[in-house]
Amino acid sequence: MIQIGKINTLVALRDTSVGVFLGDEEGNDILLPNKYVPDSLRLDDEIDVFVYTDSEDRLIATTLTPKIRRNEFARLQVVSVTSVGAFLDWGLEKDLLVPYREQSRPMEVGRWYVIYLYLDHETDRLVASSRLNRFLDSQVPNLEEGQEVALLAWEPTDLGINVIINNRYRGLVYANEIFRQVYPGDRLTGYIKQIRDDNRIDVSLQKPGYEHVEPNARRILAALKEQSGFLSLNDHSEPDAIYRELEMSKKTFKKAIGALFREHKIVIKEDGIYLV
Repeated sequence: MIQIGKINTLVALRDTSVGVFLGDEEGNDILLPNKYVPDSLRLDDEIDVFVYTDSEDRLIATTLTPKIRRNEFARLQVVSVTSVGAFLDWGLEKDLLVPYREQSRPMEVGRWYVIYLYLDHETDRLVASSRLNRFLDSQVPNLEEGQEVALLAWEPTDLGINVIINNRYRGLVYANEIFRQVYPGDRLTGYIKQIRDDNRIDVSLQKPGYEHVEPNARRILAALKEQSGFLSLNDHSEPDAIYRELEMSKKTFKKAIGALFREHKIVIKEDGIYLV
């Protein structure tokens, strides 16, 4: 079955003046226009293509790689707004439509939005939506505390920043636990911190407990080597100074230098830390 909005592995069936027709095991076929046909493609060869609809709503194949696929979230830029909705650049010739009914707020040309791509089964068209909550799973999450997960930063809130977990769940990273610049659309690695009774999920960008100290210790060692073996930071330094220098919290910094000190890799003095 040829799946719209996804990468399909198809077989080259026949060559025509307009392109090569590709087919699946069920006897369905689709055109790969000449401009996308690789010089190396031969009949009976397999090829991976993305399938969507052209400007006349005909199924078409392309070897271009879209910035988003069906049933995924991504951050895309609006390139035009018309009477039917906003159009986004998703890396293909035909821009991606966000109908007005699917906009959580009116979209503007030039701005970027996190959206979800789905197939409208009534029209068999791919449609984007910025009304994300209805596409996120609100049931008991199939996650465990401490689990490493893939995150997509979604929107800032008064508490921190909402994130999409594993392309499925909504989570929150608290502002006081963010020690680097995070923007909507950033893809991050996170760790499940807590799953609340109401199924809300707290996420951390740091490994839980002592596990996250070691990578930060490596970062401190790297910074020491870059600065001739000395950093003017210690247990008494201001949190802002530590963040500016190392992009980590004072708590994390103290754990990391404590580990390095016990391993006899640094010396801690009143004016800073020294590489042994």
